[in-house]
Amino acid sequence: MKGCIVPEPLRAPTLMFDRIIAPSLLAADFARLGEEARRVEQAGADWLHLDIMDGLVVPNISFGTAVVSAVLRRTRLPFDVQLMVRRPNDMLLSFVEAGANWLTVHVESEHPDGVRSTLARIRAAGCKAGLALNPKTPLSDAEPFFDAIDLLLIMTVNPGFGGQTFIPATVEKIETAYAKRAAAGWSFRIEIDGGVNRETAAVGLRAGADVLVSGTSLFRVPDMAEEIRELRGLPARKETALRR
Repeated sequence: MKGCIVPEPLRAPTLMFDRIIAPSLLAADFARLGEEARRVEQAGADWLHLDIMDGLVVPNISFGTAVVSAVLRRTRLPFDVQLMVRRPNDMLLSFVEAGANWLTVHVESEHPDGVRSTLARIRAAGCKAGLALNPKTPLSDAEPFFDAIDLLLIMTVNPGFGGQTFIPATVEKIETAYAKRAAAGWSFRIEIDGGVNRETAAVGLRAGADVLVSGTSLFRVPDMAEEIRELRGLPARKETALRR
C-alpha cells in the first residue's frame, strides 16, 4: 500500500501554496489506464485525480478499489481520490488501503454520524481529508468544517461526466472561500474540478484556487507536458505566493 501523507496542522502562519496540477483519470483511455498513469507522471503532473462514482449520487459509474490498486503499481504520484458516492463511510478504509493519499467526500452525501465524523475518520486513517460541494450547493454548507479539512473541492461543473463546460457562477464561491481561508488562517487547499482548461484555469487561479483538476483538456491534446507547463505558468491571485 502506498504510504498516506501524515496530516499536518490545519492552520498555517502564512498562506503559501504551491500550484498543483492533477489530471483526472476519468478522461483517460480506460483500455490503457496503467500506461495513461505513467504518461501523466512523465508529463510533469503533481497528483493523479480519481473520480469514484457509484451511480447513485451521479448518473455514472467509474471504477473501484481494484482499479485504483492496479494503477498505483504504475505510478509514484500521490492519489487524489474523490468519492462521489451516496455512503462514503462504507468505503473510506478500502480506498485508503488501495492507496489514496487525499480522500475527498461530498458534503451532499449521507454522513450518518455527521460530516465532521467522516472527515475525522479519514484523518485518523492517515490521509488528507477533503470536502467537495456541487455548483448549486452554497459554500455555507461546507464552512462549518473548514477547521477540519485539508482540501476544499469546489466543483465547477455538475459532477458525473467529463468534457463539460466550466460554470462561471462558481467563481464567486472560489473567491469567497479564498477570503474566508485567508481571514482565519486556515491551511486547506482550494481545488477546482470541471471544465478546467487554460482559459478557465486562469479564471480559477485569479479567484484563489491552487489545485487544478483537468481531464479532457490534458488527455486529449497532442502534448500533455506542454499543456501542464502552460497551466503552471498562468498567473495566480496576487495575495498567494507560489513555491515549488
